[in-house]
Amino acid sequence: MKPSFKKYIPFKQIDIPDRTWPNNTITKAPIWCSVDLRDGNQALIDPMNLEEKLEFFHALCDMGFKEIEIGFPSASETEYEICRELIEKNHIPDDVTIQVLVQAREHLIRKTFEAIEGAKNVIIHFYNSTSTLQRKVVFKTDMEGVTKIAIDGAKLIKKLTDEYTGNTNIRFEYSPESFSGTEMDNAVDICDKVMEALGSTKENPVILNLPNTVEMCTPNTYADQIEYFIRHLKNRDAAIISVHPHNDRGCGVAAGELALLAGADRVEGTLFGNGERTGNMDIVTMGLNMFTQGVDPELDLENLPKLREIYERCTNMKIDPRQPYIGELVFTAFSGSHQDAINKGMQYMRESGTEYWEIPYLPIDPADVGRQYEPIIRINSQSGKGGAAFVMSNNFGYDLPKRMHPEFSKLVQAKCEELERELIPKELFEVFEQNYINNPQKYTLTSRKIYEESENGKDYVHFKGKMVIDGNNDPIHLNGIGNGPIDAFFNAIKAVGLDKYEFISYSQHAISQGSDSKAVSYIELKKPDGKNIFGIGIDSNVNVASVLGVLNAINRAEA
Repeated sequence: MKPSFKKYIPFKQIDIPDRTWPNNTITKAPIWCSVDLRDGNQALIDPMNLEEKLEFFHALCDMGFKEIEIGFPSASETEYEICRELIEKNHIPDDVTIQVLVQAREHLIRKTFEAIEGAKNVIIHFYNSTSTLQRKVVFKTDMEGVTKIAIDGAKLIKKLTDEYTGNTNIRFEYSPESFSGTEMDNAVDICDKVMEALGSTKENPVILNLPNTVEMCTPNTYADQIEYFIRHLKNRDAAIISVHPHNDRGCGVAAGELALLAGADRVEGTLFGNGERTGNMDIVTMGLNMFTQGVDPELDLENLPKLREIYERCTNMKIDPRQPYIGELVFTAFSGSHQDAINKGMQYMRESGTEYWEIPYLPIDPADVGRQYEPIIRINSQSGKGGAAFVMSNNFGYDLPKRMHPEFSKLVQAKCEELERELIPKELFEVFEQNYINNPQKYTLTSRKIYEESENGKDYVHFKGKMVIDGNNDPIHLNGIGNGPIDAFFNAIKAVGLDKYEFISYSQHAISQGSDSKAVSYIELKKPDGKNIFGIGIDSNVNVASVLGVLNAINRAEA
């Protein structure tokens, strides 16, 4: 029987016809809070051990996080010990605030205050679920009942803070958990009462964290919820509005971005989106989205491969090949049209000297996040003319002329079809070698001399040399004069019967630097059958390289 979509209740939209957030733009980074060590860790098949948590914590500090939720110290002895290790062994930088999560229950709150003793800066993050569904199904109570739980928890936390004798700077955070499934007026009311119980002021604001605990609606509706909440909160100046999006609908980053447009100040998330079910909002993606818009995310995201290594080792999770910015394939183009556009973009960047990143299909410079250029274009049977040329240029320094791209591309495509897979750069170069460098040599120069002469005020180039055919030991003497080395060589070989080839085009560049640099020449000839063919010549002498390119094209034509 076909499943029925009618059993699902459509999400109720927010009545806010004069919404302002669609006209806003993200112009600065939010306050970031990593919840990798709590929300991310609790979602792992095998939670991180102490050593892994410590390494992950220090990686987060190195990235620039100033607020890090380290765990739920009242939940288990392991969580409690990790909190104490961080504090007692001085792992926490002075400018970093640790955040500890606790349910709004008295014995757990008291245990949490024991756990944070001696820390310099702490956020006590308490919560209780407020959603319509949880009230009905889980707690079997009304809004008044869950409001009382929150207020009682706030009053106890305020009391214990006032009685606290240590030097810890304690701040408060409250989450109406499952905010996105709570009636907005109820969410506003419970937060107003929590703020009052905590004595929140502009000088000492509470963090009101509004979790998209289960992503239940489109990101625009979540933004409407945030804007509605902020508009109706009694004492907005005494609150830092925080969001905690999850990714059940695959829109966690979008929800976080639109929440910022709606007025949120702070974002909780995890590296690469780890978390319960489909995960938390991915801070790396959201931060780099800002970066590509010219906004400093205020996090160090310059070495994603290193972060990936730490993340995968400590969590035993794997990054998907299509994960934005860090997946193996996210900067890779197989499509011919994409490859051609990228190749042209690279050429434009080099030739124009533009200060901006302007390459089609690449929204960010891979080097800015520690990625390499080598895998940008990978070659398979679907690849186009520009793709193979890009790899030859980027990986090996051969800038094939555009007129040569179709010819070389056909050779590469044939190899891909033969192997029934993509070619790695080394194999692509082997195709180039086999067809242009190590190809059969019917005609071989055994000696050559190119020199300039002047007679009656006219300059010309003289070519002299010897050539063997099919390995014959009796060399043929060559002698030709022309207006350049190619013309002189053509005239020399015409005298021995190679007079049916027509010169079409020529290009040349250096393929190494310094005293041992060599030049490569690309020569295009028209064959006797009217079709064109390319040859290449490589030599430290540019004139010799040109001559060898002509002979290479002829050898390829008669192979």
